[in-house]
Amino acid sequence: MSLCVRVRAGDPDAFRILFDENARSVYNHAFRLTGDWSMAEEITALTFLEAWRLRSRVELDRDSLRPWLLGITINVARNVSRAARRHRAAMARLPALGSVPDFADDLVERIDDTRRTAEVRAALSRLSRAEQDVFHLCAWSGLDYAAAAAALRVPVGTVRSRLARARKKLRKIVDQAASTELERESRVRTTDGDRKHAVRSSQEMNQ
Repeated sequence: MSLCVRVRAGDPDAFRILFDENARSVYNHAFRLTGDWSMAEEITALTFLEAWRLRSRVELDRDSLRPWLLGITINVARNVSRAARRHRAAMARLPALGSVPDFADDLVERIDDTRRTAEVRAALSRLSRAEQDVFHLCAWSGLDYAAAAAALRVPVGTVRSRLARARKKLRKIVDQAASTELERESRVRTTDGDRKHAVRSSQEMNQ
């Protein structure tokens, strides 16, 4: 009996296998969606709870349940992110607490990952939601067109066109960002050169 059949039938052992085989993939996808490792852990747990609730919807002819899980992850991440925004807004209305001692030395690598992911997510935020979903599944989680289409419940052709649009937009965003950075560096070099010239001129006048 296939894993899909066993999961749909509510077999606890099959669900444990499903978790063991896919938890890391779900977690990585959740982290890329949110840029927050703690939130990604919550989303991972909620994704498998939701998968258990929706097990009767598993399509029995699937080769893998990973696309189905990643589709659930996207929806769960949106719900958790909305709740987090409401929580932050509520916390912002409370009086500020005292400073907290630094205890994050062991989290430096995670913080760096969060920073890099935040930069990528900033670019992705300029895509439409549909384009983001396709890019997350195909580019980040490595699903092929058919698997991404199954996860999002859209035709394969729609996945192809959305991914093509997303890549075109991202190339434009990256090119614009690179151009802006080059202009900034040029201005900095010009300013530094003017300052050095002014210092040398002042020194020569004082000699």
